[in-house]
Amino acid sequence: MWRYRAIARQPRQVDLVNDNIRASRVLLIHDGKQEEMSTREAQQRADEMNQDLVLVQANAQPPVAKIMDWGKAKFEAQKRQKEQRKNQKIVQVKEVRMSPVIDSGDFETRKKAAIKFLEKGNKVKLNLRFRGRMITHQDIGREVLERMANELDDIAKVEQRAKMDGRQMFLVLAPKKG
Repeated sequence: MWRYRAIARQPRQVDLVNDNIRASRVLLIHDGKQEEMSTREAQQRADEMNQDLVLVQANAQPPVAKIMDWGKAKFEAQKRQKEQRKNQKIVQVKEVRMSPVIDSGDFETRKKAAIKFLEKGNKVKLNLRFRGRMITHQDIGREVLERMANELDDIAKVEQRAKMDGRQMFLVLAPKKG
């Protein structure tokens, strides 16, 4: 029940159009002309043209208003936002786990997985986990990561060099453009 009340108390976003404009005077921009007048007068002009009076800059002194078709302008803005979201590419970071004592067959399998991720446009985090006493031979782990980075050099660039994080060493690859 308390959630319902909290949602109900949130102020609604009100479009500053026509009767929602509270300023007494506005700077009206229409047909390339600027004219300061009362809001009531500006509203009458908009009504004569079957258009809406829209507050463009509410914080200006006096507030700036325009005569336009508000429904059409709002629809166009929504359409542009939808188009931008559609063209947006979300880059994900995919993880490929390995060991410092990885065999050549397993290495090739991990390499194929990394190639698949990179071709889809995702970044790849090569994660090498040290177990037990392996941690004393960090140079071997670094060589494994560098070898993978060198073999994927034609389709990926190293975004972050090999770095230790606790008992893990990781390297980040990003796909090359083109």
